[in-house]
Amino acid sequence: MAYQALARKWRPRTFSQMVGQEHVVKALTHALERDRTHHAYLFTGTRGVGKTSLARILAKALNCENRQTFDPCCACSACTEIDEGRFMDLIEVDAASRTKVEDTRDLLENVQYLPNKGRYKIYLIDEVHMLTGHSFNALLKTLEEPPEHVKFLLATTDPQKIPVTVLSRCLQFNLKRMLPEQIAGQMAYVLEQENIAFETEALRALSIAADGSMRDGLSLLDQAIVHGAGDVRSEAVYAMLGAVPREPIFNLLRALADNDGPMALARVAALDEHALDFADVLQQLLLVLHHVALAQHWPDTARADEHAEVLQELARRLTPEDVQLYYQIGLLCRRDLPYAPDPRSGFEMALLRMLTFQPVAKATSRDAGMPVTPQAAVVAAAPAAVQCPQAPPSPLRPTDAQPQNWLQIIQTMGLAGMTHQLASNCLLHEVTEQACTLLLDAGHQHLRTGQVVNNLQKALQAYFGRPIKLVIQESAGGMQETPALHLARAKAERQRAAEQEIEEDGTVAAFKELLDAKVLHDFTQPLD
Repeated sequence: MAYQALARKWRPRTFSQMVGQEHVVKALTHALERDRTHHAYLFTGTRGVGKTSLARILAKALNCENRQTFDPCCACSACTEIDEGRFMDLIEVDAASRTKVEDTRDLLENVQYLPNKGRYKIYLIDEVHMLTGHSFNALLKTLEEPPEHVKFLLATTDPQKIPVTVLSRCLQFNLKRMLPEQIAGQMAYVLEQENIAFETEALRALSIAADGSMRDGLSLLDQAIVHGAGDVRSEAVYAMLGAVPREPIFNLLRALADNDGPMALARVAALDEHALDFADVLQQLLLVLHHVALAQHWPDTARADEHAEVLQELARRLTPEDVQLYYQIGLLCRRDLPYAPDPRSGFEMALLRMLTFQPVAKATSRDAGMPVTPQAAVVAAAPAAVQCPQAPPSPLRPTDAQPQNWLQIIQTMGLAGMTHQLASNCLLHEVTEQACTLLLDAGHQHLRTGQVVNNLQKALQAYFGRPIKLVIQESAGGMQETPALHLARAKAERQRAAEQEIEEDGTVAAFKELLDAKVLHDFTQPLD
């Protein structure tokens, strides 16, 4: 018997065998159990995620002669003939090769006739987005009001090209890209059933290269078996993919942790001997740094990795600040790598930047021979202009209720908009443990809305650090200067000072005397 590719041999034949599309399987199985199947289904998603496989399983379940719950029996004549591709009531069409309107009309010519053998006549149209506009129009009427014995199963990788009139008549299911863990798990199951030896690291590399497609993953697995002479080994898989093993990346990070530039460059030279793509090397370095950062913050995340011990070792040897800095430098250098004179020199410059640019505290302590804690490195690496956040001032006593203090409180709270206007036109009257009382004159009562008062109360609670209640009373008259009036007066004084300074300027005075000029202060503004 001729060899059958793994992607075909291990194609799922029941809903229970589907991997990674639980949300779609759940909806379809519930519909089958309750006999509430729609007349048209649209399966969308990238290549190799199970769109056609799900459609065929659904076709089998709809026509299975011995179905008990939702899974087809895979033993009756209908299931067997569908698996073998010779069931007369399942009409499979590749829309990419039959795009003309005449093809669609020929396809639907016999739609009104009852099925020959099965319970339903099923039209499975793959890559349906390839149909022309006229073909969709020919399909639309039948899709809208099909006979009771007809089901449409449509599959596409590009649902954006399907007219909305067709989309609105289908139940649409978006199939997700497979996770590398799901692909690797299915590969391991297949290899165990095939009695083929494998390494977990090799399956990890293959699952990443599959890029979310189970079919691509199994095809790569077929190729890896041939390349490895019957086994799936890491070394052979990396050579086949032209990918970068993780061990050299670990050695590079060890050299960075030791601040050993010559050793890091020697590791790069060793990688260059294998003619690896340094863009891929940099990408793998970023991936390992990501895993190291996770191991530093949540050690449990690294325990499921096959290189858990190495990741935990690097997490201990590198500070969190170094990991974040290396990751940021790597991202920037990955963007700039195409502009380097050659890929190797660009990658070497990335490593040299990682060795050169370090947190200030670490570099200073290294020169002084003093140990540095991660907390000290964070503080020292912060820009000089950034100050540590200060605790809010102590709550005012009732005797401190002065306008200038209220202005300071407003500025500290950082209010804006209507909330700032309300606070600026009030005076601080009294502060107790339970309440803060403000005075507002009658001319600004329109600012006193529920939402604005609520926002100001929350700001005061955050400032005083306790659930204080805001009380706003109407002033009886004779109020002192509010913060708004104080700021307006200060602004007017600055404006007068600026205008006076211009008037007293010697050059301006000369122009006024010689030319009988006049200063217009419409555009005069103080510099501050």
